Amino acid sequence: METWKLFSFKLNDINTSDVTIRLRNTKGRPEVFHLHSSILKDKSKYFADTLSDPNCGDSIDIYCLDSNYEHHVDLLKRLYLPKDSLLESWNSFHSALGVLELATEFNCHEIIESCVQYLEAVPWEDKEEELILKVVPKLGPLAMPILARVDPVDFSSTKNVFLSAIRFATSIVSPSAPFGDELKTSAQEQLEYMLGDDDEEIPLVIADEEVKSESKKGLMNISSSFEKELSCLLSDTEYEVAEKKVMQLLSDLGWICNILSKMELMKEFVDQWIDLSDRVIGIMDDKILKNGMWDLKLKIIELTGKVLDAVGYGNVIMPAVRRVELVKTWLPYIRKMKPVLDSIGDNESGFVYKMDDDLCQSIEGAIVALLSALPSNDQADILADWMSGEKEQVKYPDLSEAFEIWCYRTKSAKRRLLEGLDRVGKSKTTVSL
Repeated sequence: METWKLFSFKLNDINTSDVTIRLRNTKGRPEVFHLHSSILKDKSKYFADTLSDPNCGDSIDIYCLDSNYEHHVDLLKRLYLPKDSLLESWNSFHSALGVLELATEFNCHEIIESCVQYLEAVPWEDKEEELILKVVPKLGPLAMPILARVDPVDFSSTKNVFLSAIRFATSIVSPSAPFGDELKTSAQEQLEYMLGDDDEEIPLVIADEEVKSESKKGLMNISSSFEKELSCLLSDTEYEVAEKKVMQLLSDLGWICNILSKMELMKEFVDQWIDLSDRVIGIMDDKILKNGMWDLKLKIIELTGKVLDAVGYGNVIMPAVRRVELVKTWLPYIRKMKPVLDSIGDNESGFVYKMDDDLCQSIEGAIVALLSALPSNDQADILADWMSGEKEQVKYPDLSEAFEIWCYRTKSAKRRLLEGLDRVGKSKTTVSL
């Protein structure tokens, strides 16, 4: 029949219809719809095959659930729409997905095509995406374009996204006003998410030399900016602006510390932090900042705690000379700052910049582990300095365990030396005889 005649028919036109479809729900009572066999055969292979059966007659029963009854009705209505009007007829995600399931079952190619185009293009909420992932894979190849946005990406695409994000997150690419800070924070959050994901491409990406190189550049960029802005605190007339920049950069350092640890590049961060340490402590001890900036000082101690933990427990392997430098640089500063922060906290209600118990225990454990792995002479120097300190400074960190280990090893070493000398003496006596 000519197309224009097909669409002159209307659903439920009793005068011209020649087929009835009865939708039966769970209660068994049918809802009758009057349709035209020419429409059904043209739009649905299922109905074409069914109506070609001599035993079919002019009535078709379709059983449906209460939950998809309306989708059946929507499907029947769209059988009467011309192809170029189908796409514009959709205005509901759930309706389009429900009808798509039925159109696949009844093999209605034009309706399937319009549902797929609509669902592929519209935004999905989280629950809708979960529904898509549950339903669409069961609907066959015609529905697969819907899943294009959630398909796994290849290595090259993942790598390019990662590189762009690391450049933006570390300000290698300058943020664009007015949303630069927000976009930078978003990039940092997404990198953390990517590294925490179980995507099989991520280990390959972080092992890539270009990705490693860009990550190291990002660290250098943040570190140099932090050192520069920190120095400005001693001379900048716009003190509050400078302080805000320093705190943001310190936050960035904390972020990239976490990122590099997940990328097995923590050694790069440790090296950089040791190199910065003398300069950082020198500025913190300057008379201009000596009696303030407690939030900055606490954050610096927290970041140093991560470095001490990484080196002390062997997650980052450093030469002995660098480990000695790390301990000798930061142990005196932490010993000095802990009682100062405690004293202010005891005297000022609402002071929130004290070192909490978890931080204290973490730093103390890391220093003990780190100290016990140093050459014995370096241990002796550090322990002697620790015991000669003021009473409050000897209390924290408590290095008595490291001292006991050193004493035990010293006695053992002396005993081994004496035993060795004794063996040498006996050997010479035997030879002379």
